[in-house]
Amino acid sequence: MGKTSADKIRNIAIIGHSGEGKTSLAEAILFNGKSIDRLGKVTDKNTVMDYDAEETARGISISLSCAYTYWQDVKINIIDVPGFYDFEGEFAEAMRAVGSAILVADASGSVSVGAEKAVSYCLKNRVPMIIFINGIDKENSDYVKTVEAFREKYGKKIASMHTPILVGNKMKGYVSVISGKAFEFNPGGRKEIPVPSDMAEEVELLKEGLTEAAAETSEEFLDKFLNEGKLTNDEIIAGVKTGLFDGNVIPVLGGSATQNLGVINLMNEIVYILPSPLERKAVPATNIETGDVEMISCDESKPFSAQVFKTVADPFVGKLNMLRVFTGTLKSGMTVYNSTTGEKERINTLYLMKGKKQEAVDELCAGDIGAVNKLNNTNTGDTLCDENHKIKFYDIPLPRPVLTMAISAAKSGDEDKVFQGLNRLAEEDLTFKVEKDAETGETVIRGQGETQLDVLCKKLKAKFGCEAVLRDPKVAYRETITEKVEAEGKHKKQTGGAGQFGVVSIRFEPGAADGKFEFVDEVVGGAVPKQFIPAVEKGLREAIQKGVLAGYPVVNLKCTLFDGKYHPVDSKEVAFVSAAKLAYDDGLRRAKPVILEPVHSFKIYVPDNYTGDILGDMNKRRGRILGMETVDGLQVISAEAPLSEMLKYSTDLRSMTQGRGRYEEEFLRYEEVPFTAQEKIIADAKKE
Repeated sequence: MGKTSADKIRNIAIIGHSGEGKTSLAEAILFNGKSIDRLGKVTDKNTVMDYDAEETARGISISLSCAYTYWQDVKINIIDVPGFYDFEGEFAEAMRAVGSAILVADASGSVSVGAEKAVSYCLKNRVPMIIFINGIDKENSDYVKTVEAFREKYGKKIASMHTPILVGNKMKGYVSVISGKAFEFNPGGRKEIPVPSDMAEEVELLKEGLTEAAAETSEEFLDKFLNEGKLTNDEIIAGVKTGLFDGNVIPVLGGSATQNLGVINLMNEIVYILPSPLERKAVPATNIETGDVEMISCDESKPFSAQVFKTVADPFVGKLNMLRVFTGTLKSGMTVYNSTTGEKERINTLYLMKGKKQEAVDELCAGDIGAVNKLNNTNTGDTLCDENHKIKFYDIPLPRPVLTMAISAAKSGDEDKVFQGLNRLAEEDLTFKVEKDAETGETVIRGQGETQLDVLCKKLKAKFGCEAVLRDPKVAYRETITEKVEAEGKHKKQTGGAGQFGVVSIRFEPGAADGKFEFVDEVVGGAVPKQFIPAVEKGLREAIQKGVLAGYPVVNLKCTLFDGKYHPVDSKEVAFVSAAKLAYDDGLRRAKPVILEPVHSFKIYVPDNYTGDILGDMNKRRGRILGMETVDGLQVISAEAPLSEMLKYSTDLRSMTQGRGRYEEEFLRYEEVPFTAQEKIIADAKKE
């Protein structure tokens, strides 16, 4: 297999809402390009792109998957991207690798949440995109209404390249607006037919609109259009491409991925109007030697550079790093520099990916996508480059974890296997973290949502033969006191031989609200000898690890030692440690102790029509609304709320906003728990 030059490559991500046919479209493209000889189906669990056991079991994509095919002598690299909310990290990784996108939208007559988010990303980042309206063969499908829903949302950007030939509200074919030719869909292709007589006027109007849009992309075209009133078909296509690259034009096509209707038409447009890597905008990278930012364009003649956009643990070939080559050529046997880790890596076998299959190749040139195995110190996001020209591409912007669960081994003795397995899985998925919570002592896993964490547990069992259990995490409560009291602690022990004796009088009072423990020595006259005063402080510091209400650490406490007694023979350090603990227990119980809870600040981003629901819900969670503002068309609600009420907020917010909402949170302070909630916390602590 010879290498493909960059001008003959199209790198596309297939994106959109979960369940609208992305994997089926990828399958049809591969079938039409003869990369596969049988058209698989998601329902039959036999597609190229969904091969993981969890993907086939759930019927959704979980990880991005790569494949390629050839069409019109052009290599199309496809990345099938999960649409489910919990796997947004896969979307970010895929978009770093590609130059354009196909948005798959169901012909339901409306714009789904996933489609909204994908279009917003592409417009913001100027990623050229074609919308493929899928499922035109389904009952109740409405291609025209779906196009209108997109046009209502995105205005003149939506460009109908075709007008549908409808029979009973079903799209049976189309008329190309540019060429004026009509085609009827048939399985695996299309057949040219005469333009229906009742559609000629509509096609002419659409062509006028498309011509105007194309004319506005350059002064040359605009002058010609104003002078002559028309553009050639080639000029219209050139104008559409310019608008597409600038984010001002979004072409729309229709078809059925499962029936392979309209897919060949889409493949033609991928080849004709989507950009090659040579036509894409340069990407920034930092020069390691100088610290300067360089703009890197696809160029085979320049020193090698690439970025790893995904890492997978393959059971047969070991760790695989999928990468996009930006400049130069990567060959088997080369030694390259990892500018992220500062390590050198020797390139073993290079592969082209086709779902779970790998095809070995000798080299990958600038603009291409492939994989390399057995790199020791290279992971997702790392830059590989020529050691004589050290650059580092910007990090892939991955979403922050929003859901925390406690995790433990289901079977005693499996702890090491579970955490080794999680560490391996963390190489594949950078959007979850496993760590020891310093406050509660629990091991917690932080991720994007319940589905993602459940999938990780299933993978642990399938790949590493061990089971993990998830449960709600403990909240790091604190205890403190609200009144000043004095207490005496007396420790006396006489069991033959040397005894133990120590008496302390300690004043307990609320301290500064900084969480710290303060110890003050006000003993006069040697009532407690100086050598025993550190023992009193030691006893108190040990005691404050557990409060008297529910056993949570005590904060904001000032302890003043002001009197005591000792015995010249029997007094020892251990006696004063014990005496201090006795005084602590008695004093804190009388000082009106309370439980404190962590309060976090929240910034919640939602469309305006969900604001009322969010405000009402926040009140139910004992939250306080601090303010609202509009940012980029979204309402940003600033609030603060107890962490205990917000543990599953990521799931609840998605439910309330149909996936349109997101939030950021940060620890703010500790606050006293209301009495009714305090009783439950104490009861729960006693049960444990």
